[in-house]
Amino acid sequence: MRPDSIEEKYKSPAYNVQAVPIGKIQANSYNPNTVAPPEMQLLYKSIKEDGYTMPVVCYYLPEDDRYELVDGFHRYTVMLKHSDIYERENGMLPVVVINKDISNRMASTIRHNRARGIHNIELMSNVVSELTKSGMSDAWIMKNIGMDVDELLRLKQISGLAELFATKEFSGAKDVL
Repeated sequence: MRPDSIEEKYKSPAYNVQAVPIGKIQANSYNPNTVAPPEMQLLYKSIKEDGYTMPVVCYYLPEDDRYELVDGFHRYTVMLKHSDIYERENGMLPVVVINKDISNRMASTIRHNRARGIHNIELMSNVVSELTKSGMSDAWIMKNIGMDVDELLRLKQISGLAELFATKEFSGAKDVL
């Protein structure tokens, strides 16, 4: 087999960590994860004592030459709020880049967060609302964000938007799966 006909093997983003100036990184508008002050203090202590042991996950915005966070908002915030960390790291944050459309970036953010902690329900219902408005099916949302039909229904009820119930998918749980 010739080398140019071999399919390129998948390589996880973690193998390509980049040092990116924090001024080129921006938060996303859809992260429903919150961290209480004691845990933020613990995160600061962890970064102070151990350094950044995990890169943040970003999507590159070529038109602005900026990086939008997908995961790592609180690690990013620690550097912004603590000059000792900023100075020690020379204002550079370890970043891995994923290349996904906005719906899949939102799903990635939720998966990263849900694997770790608790979500703000109101913000989570906003994410469900945005995904629904962007044309993602209930089945897609459940599969990609890791929720069951009851949780999806509750989040749609919380949002209070009638259009979220317009799909036929909620005629019965068996129709969604």
